[in-house]
Amino acid sequence: MLLTVNATLLDACVLATLEKGDTYGYRITQELAAGIGASESSLYPVLRRLQKDGRLTTYDVAISGRNRRYYRLTPQGKQALDAYRAEWIEYKRRIDEIFAQATEEENHDAH
Repeated sequence: MLLTVNATLLDACVLATLEKGDTYGYRITQELAAGIGASESSLYPVLRRLQKDGRLTTYDVAISGRNRRYYRLTPQGKQALDAYRAEWIEYKRRIDEIFAQATEEENHDAH
């Protein structure tokens, strides 16, 4: 991907993934790798930090004799996600304006 994802946006993406329901770390990493190109090695530290900050909780489930760690959004995580979402909508609006202005100027210059 040409555009990089900063730490704050990565946090928001992880929280948004968990808003759909509890899931395990590997599935989160696969979904975000496919969606935004995030690497597995960059996501596990994010999961630990969000847990430490009280935005996620974890629990283990035994599957085929092995424990799988599941992540769950906390109320604090939901509040953070709501704030990220509101900020993203405004940020995207400003970026869309810039792109629209550039396109308008390009079209104007072509005539």
